[in-house]
Amino acid sequence: MTINRPLPPRHIRTTITFLEMLERPAKARLPAPVERLALLRAEHCTLSFYRYLYNTVGGPWLWEMRRRMPDDQLRTIIQDPNVEIFVAYAAGVPAGYVELDRRKQGLCDIAYFGLIPEFIGRGIGPWLLDWAVEAGWSVSGVEKMTVNTCTLDHPKALLMYQRAGFKPVRQLVRELEDPRLTGLIPRDAAPHVPLGRE
Repeated sequence: MTINRPLPPRHIRTTITFLEMLERPAKARLPAPVERLALLRAEHCTLSFYRYLYNTVGGPWLWEMRRRMPDDQLRTIIQDPNVEIFVAYAAGVPAGYVELDRRKQGLCDIAYFGLIPEFIGRGIGPWLLDWAVEAGWSVSGVEKMTVNTCTLDHPKALLMYQRAGFKPVRQLVRELEDPRLTGLIPRDAAPHVPLGRE
């Protein structure tokens, strides 16, 4: 699914893939890939800590939606009792996070998932996703898990979700103003994505 028309000035294009899982996978949990790896829930997560996680994890992949979100709106989401934020720590240092959104009955959505750049490539991603899938299904009444990824994300993200048991169900092409040209994200972020034409 591609769009051939020229992009508007200062815009980039991405293809979003939506995936779902309709039953708990029957497989053994992955072992922790590194020593001194811990996972803690960020209970009553503060706005400043959440923005640190979101901005640091998402910077290389041009995550911009919640950077634009007003503080009050974002605070309402992350402090909702049906939204769970779990942070992976490697030897006491934040290595990544996963956000499970259970606000819709019967659904657990992996709203955000990713690693701090210095921890990519150490096997933490598959381990954290494996844990998140198990946690997602652990609550009574869950009938489906969902997640989405896009062509701006890590090139192995889609394959990792599929290996975890998610199946693609639809795609959507989106054009967005390049956040590097608006000053929302540093201009040197995401060198794998060409800058939108100015």
